[in-house]
Amino acid sequence: MFERILLAVDGSEHALHATRKAAELARCMKPKEFRIVVAYDPIPMYLGEPNMQIAITNRKGEAEEILNMAVKEIGEVPCGIHTEIIEGDAAGAIIEVANVCKSDVIVMGSRGLGRLAGLLLGSTSQKVVSHAPCPVLIVR
Repeated sequence: MFERILLAVDGSEHALHATRKAAELARCMKPKEFRIVVAYDPIPMYLGEPNMQIAITNRKGEAEEILNMAVKEIGEVPCGIHTEIIEGDAAGAIIEVANVCKSDVIVMGSRGLGRLAGLLLGSTSQKVVSHAPCPVLIVR
């Protein structure tokens, strides 16, 4: 049913729950592909050097830690795990990866670490649900 699972994580508690559910789903569905994506906010150009390079290095390091934590939490799944770190708007990045990789389902937490919060869902979750090319599993 779901041959290509896309897990979006940001290091939040809800993302950790989503990681566990995505792993369970993968063990049950035995997909061909399991992909994890982490998106981080773009670095403002006005920072200038060397501040901009320091900020990029720090954000990439944080994203790598989040990815490593998610991979560790997933454990054994019946397919390879692909990972991506993307600079840009989280919702846009998730939707783009889902389109390009032809994902069958997107799994993500209901609320993340974003600065803005929606009434029922986080703003990123709302955008992904509204524009995703496939079903979205929102985990609390």
